[in-house]
Amino acid sequence: MNFEPLPRDFYAPPADIVAPALLGHFLLRKVGDDWLGGEIVETEAYLVGDPACHAYVRETPRNAMMWGEMGFAYVFRIYGSYFCVNAVTRPAGLAEAVLIRAIEPRFGLETMKSLRPVEKERDLTNGPSKLCLALDIDRDENGLDLTSPISPLIVARNPDRESFLESRAPQIRAARIGLSRGADWPLRWYLDGSKFVSKRGLAHVGPWAMPRDGAESLAQ
Repeated sequence: MNFEPLPRDFYAPPADIVAPALLGHFLLRKVGDDWLGGEIVETEAYLVGDPACHAYVRETPRNAMMWGEMGFAYVFRIYGSYFCVNAVTRPAGLAEAVLIRAIEPRFGLETMKSLRPVEKERDLTNGPSKLCLALDIDRDENGLDLTSPISPLIVARNPDRESFLESRAPQIRAARIGLSRGADWPLRWYLDGSKFVSKRGLAHVGPWAMPRDGAESLAQ
């Protein structure tokens, strides 16, 4: 299968627009001659003025990729030895990103299982650190161009995305997971019909606007 990376301008909007738009497209990592990965089924947005965003206070060596050009990978370490992969959104200097929380494993399944042995296939990629282990993503992949056809880490267009979304419906918007600040903000999206979603939650109902004044007070 020939994979076509999503173009750079796909990542131009704010992260809360890009996050649901990524659902159903392919996250792919090339290991040797093989592509590993599958459809994205869960995402979280991190925004300017968002106290849960790594770039909220200032630019640091850790979060420098978030401040750069859109369409690149921001990979960070958690809990000492695990990693999470994000897609940087918006033009340089605005520092927003989408965390990819879960995928459905479709390509290179046996290699993925060798990288992350599990008893149940549903546990292979149903979380941000789990999918990084299964796709052999670590800090070395920080800064890779997700839009380049020669990059070993890309987000590729799924030509059957609409039918995939229909088969995994409904799409749910809910609060993010594992946060102490902005924990109730409805900036997580997932496909409820996928067994690879990391955690279900109460669906957000109605309009929502980011409480920027409240975010500023939380950081004080």
